Amino acid sequence: MGREPQQQFTVEQLVAVNPYNPDILPDLENFVNEQVSSQTYSLDANLCLLRLYQFEPDRMSIPIVMRVLIKSLMAMPAPDFSLCLFLIPEQVQMEEQFKTLIVLSHYLETARFRQFWEEAAKNRSILEVVPGFEQAIQAYAIHVLSLTYQKVPRPVLAETINIEGLSLDKFLEYHVANSGWVIEKGHGQSQLIVLPRNEFNHPELKKNTADSVPFEHVTRIFPVLS
Repeated sequence: MGREPQQQFTVEQLVAVNPYNPDILPDLENFVNEQVSSQTYSLDANLCLLRLYQFEPDRMSIPIVMRVLIKSLMAMPAPDFSLCLFLIPEQVQMEEQFKTLIVLSHYLETARFRQFWEEAAKNRSILEVVPGFEQAIQAYAIHVLSLTYQKVPRPVLAETINIEGLSLDKFLEYHVANSGWVIEKGHGQSQLIVLPRNEFNHPELKKNTADSVPFEHVTRIFPVLS
């Protein structure tokens, strides 16, 4: 009789079934590289990998950990970077490339985008190993702007997303067509980008909880109170 074929598991299934088995480390490391090449993301698998590195510090791959942290930065505003960093030994965090990512994270968390792009430019060799990094940060920057501004002057947008000139024209053209942006003329020849309304840049859109309770639900409470 021939051998029965070995059952194949996805990485997610391996993590769910036996997250503390160091034998799955190679699968998790390969999965990080797969996330990079396919521009996908799995926080659970990456956290499992970092936890296993804690138990098997001699097997830790610094390039893999760097890719995990860069991918977690790309997930902002989710707190993934802090969750991952917590699982990395302090002596590893003190290495120069990790300190660079920590600085970049701080700039993003405090919305200091000009400083972020300047620091990122100095460390392009570290960041360019993960495709889509710049676009992910630009999406996060736009998210921050949309929480703060109703209208954004073109120079502010250019500095925040690190795009200028014809590239910015094409960027604006895309978002006018696909994201509901509107371009107005400001003073002189300057442009103002009108961002879609939301409950943060237009607080009047945020409904009071009491206002959202249907009247018939309120009337049912009266007998209880009496």
